[in-house]
Amino acid sequence: MRDQRVVRCTYYLESEIDPERAAAAMAGEQSSGTFVAVPGESPRIRERHAAQVVSVRGLGVRSPSLPSRSRPESVRAALAVVEFPMENIGTDLATLQTTIAGNLFELGELFACRVQDIELPEEFVAAHPGPAFGIPGTRRLMGGAEGVMIGTIIKPNVGLAEDEFRLSVRELARASVDLIKDDELMTDPAYLPLERRIAVATEEIRAAEQITGHPVMYAFNITGDLAGLRRRHDMVVEAGGRCVMLNVPVMGLPALAWLREFSEVPVHGHRAGLAGSMRSPALGMSYRVWQQLARLAGADHLHVSGLGSKFYETDAEVAENVRSLFEPLGKTLSPVPTLSSGQNVTTPAPTFAATGSTDLLMLAGGGVAAHPDGPAAGVRSLRAAWAAAVDGVSLDVAAHTAAEAGDPALLHAGRAFGGVA
Repeated sequence: MRDQRVVRCTYYLESEIDPERAAAAMAGEQSSGTFVAVPGESPRIRERHAAQVVSVRGLGVRSPSLPSRSRPESVRAALAVVEFPMENIGTDLATLQTTIAGNLFELGELFACRVQDIELPEEFVAAHPGPAFGIPGTRRLMGGAEGVMIGTIIKPNVGLAEDEFRLSVRELARASVDLIKDDELMTDPAYLPLERRIAVATEEIRAAEQITGHPVMYAFNITGDLAGLRRRHDMVVEAGGRCVMLNVPVMGLPALAWLREFSEVPVHGHRAGLAGSMRSPALGMSYRVWQQLARLAGADHLHVSGLGSKFYETDAEVAENVRSLFEPLGKTLSPVPTLSSGQNVTTPAPTFAATGSTDLLMLAGGGVAAHPDGPAAGVRSLRAAWAAAVDGVSLDVAAHTAAEAGDPALLHAGRAFGGVA
């Protein structure tokens, strides 16, 4: 009997042949079929294990998006819905990714192939714990942080000597920021090993908390060789660290899922490398699909890019990334949507207008460190900008009002980054 539990995927396809035939070829390649008939591929196997094309909707004729062995002047585009029996996959994330986003990208008759959406069986979702901390656990470890959580990044991202790193952490921690993180490029270099970085950062954070009373979370980048992943996590926890960071696309979903099994602190999921399989609308998978897999694997924070950022996604796409993390996925917690790249006092208003949420982590490098009055003023200015956005007050009005009350941080930030006269 055929398994009624199915993984349903929607694909964008381009093909020179009829789209129905192209979808069928893809479904066969990713299940029980091959390019020639083989002994043993019985009707029983096809009935029980073959992926099934549920629907194909033509989108017209266009120029091919991707190169292939042939170079037609035009191809036919379509959206195809394909169902894969869960029996083929089980509950393994690596097998799922191989099935829905594996060799199908290699097919020469496809001039575009992208996983646009996915619907997972309840049993598959329930087999994975999802984030251990998510939004509520992260807020708790930040001392009950309210509103948008404000974070920043150690800059320069690479090259700091230990004494320079210490001063940077000290200044940021005493600014009462909610989270400091390593850059994705900073792992375990000989000039500033992770072990020393952990010792210095936790020491400075503890000292700052005695002054400010504000708990600061540091996301230590433990990306690296898989064999040492647990050792690096344990170093963070033993030193009193409150967060670890993993470059998820680089390390892979199985590495994230393994880290989730033993992690005692939130996992900050960076997306470095994701655009390589997401940026082209003709290839890879959408953020909507990827975030579900990373969420099931256990990421507590997930980068979504940022409105008004230097990266390629439009503001509308970033807002959709955020909203996708809030959608129900079984009983799993929502990860913290993490905004980054070009975040400063000008971005809270459009971000709140687009998402309607303050359950966000805003990572502002220059928005904190480049404030004319220093990092503490940078953090205050961002909190004030978010308060104004939530209250529906313009940045200009809020900045001048705060300055008249004795705090020019928002005014100076607005003049430095734009948006305030």
